[in-house]
Amino acid sequence: MRLSAALIALLCADVVLAGTDASAARSAPLSLTAHRIELDGGRRFDLQLPAGYTISPALQGLKRVRFFALSPDRRVFATDMHDLGDNRRGVVYILDGWNAAGGRFSGAIPYLTGLRNPNSIAFHVDTEGRQWLYLALTDKLVRYRYRNGDDAPSGEAETVATFPDYGLSYKYGGWHLTRSIAFADNGKLYVSVGSSCNACLEKEPIRASVLEMNPDGSESREYARGLRNAVGLAFIDHGLVATNQGADHLGRDRPEETLYRLEDGADYGWPHCYQWQGRVRADPKFPRSAGCDAVPKALATFPAHSSALGLAYFSATDTSSPADSPAYPRLAGSHLVALHGSTNARLGRGYRVVQTTADGSETRTFIDGFLQGGKVLGRPCGILAFGDDSFLLSDDRRGVVYYVRPSLPPTPPIALPVTP
Repeated sequence: MRLSAALIALLCADVVLAGTDASAARSAPLSLTAHRIELDGGRRFDLQLPAGYTISPALQGLKRVRFFALSPDRRVFATDMHDLGDNRRGVVYILDGWNAAGGRFSGAIPYLTGLRNPNSIAFHVDTEGRQWLYLALTDKLVRYRYRNGDDAPSGEAETVATFPDYGLSYKYGGWHLTRSIAFADNGKLYVSVGSSCNACLEKEPIRASVLEMNPDGSESREYARGLRNAVGLAFIDHGLVATNQGADHLGRDRPEETLYRLEDGADYGWPHCYQWQGRVRADPKFPRSAGCDAVPKALATFPAHSSALGLAYFSATDTSSPADSPAYPRLAGSHLVALHGSTNARLGRGYRVVQTTADGSETRTFIDGFLQGGKVLGRPCGILAFGDDSFLLSDDRRGVVYYVRPSLPPTPPIALPVTP
């Protein structure tokens, strides 16, 4: 098969060199073009995307909008944590009134309110055909019966699992109050629980781990450990994939942020080990007799402190447009990862969305411009595949949901209830 010019450009594109400044690359960057963003309140700025793509606000006016899930009746649900503090003002919204022609939702319906830091949401159909909405809060995982068309739960919450809900202050690298969930094709439920600190020897084994359990919470066990804060969690091609945030005390350039294909029973090293420049290294502050030789290497890495959060995978079998389209680089067979951005904006790490090949061998910038001239214009967080080569992206700094799609040829989004 002959490669088109666009595909050749994609394969030779901007590759983020892990462990260096976020702008470093091994080769010429993928050609990005400016797209004017106009937000409510008069905010205007440019975001950079590959030629052939367009981006526009699909919904505004939210607070700290985080992650998405598509319901069994194909409505988009989104979590909103309200602000950075530990609070009980979180909301789960239904993004309502999708207009495919305009690429916008007409509004957001509050489905649940008064929630403690709702971060991750998922839907599941059990062996008896009952539909459930699962919601990860700081202190517990709950589920609600879900009926198609519901604008509010039809019953009370059931508690599936409980979690520690305390830790060091956020400014000291703790305490990772978000929980993330994902279902596998074997019906098992996976939950990530972050550490209580930046780097420490945890007293509770549930910390810095990913748990496996049945959908009702029974038979819970540790699936993987040594993950400081695995915020992005997804089941992809018969495997569990997670983003992970490294510790903050090892300097400007280490450790790298990571994307792992998780293995049952594996220890990913934290706080004893970290990855940098293709090697797993020992943290001198937390030596251990077992060393770091058995720690798995990451599938892909990202610059230190860039804060890898949400991820989405685009199947290699997507067929809505030619594999070698000359109009735009394809997403099929790759991950998108939201690099939320360093807490210290002066580091200039993250504040972008990157594309990583399925095998992790190449990573290139896909959306840039959320940090300009030291000013934070947004922080990318959650990603939902929304049709071949199209996706929704949340900005939990401005409370905006963006819609990204090819400009030519147009790619149909996922079929949703439509507002004329």
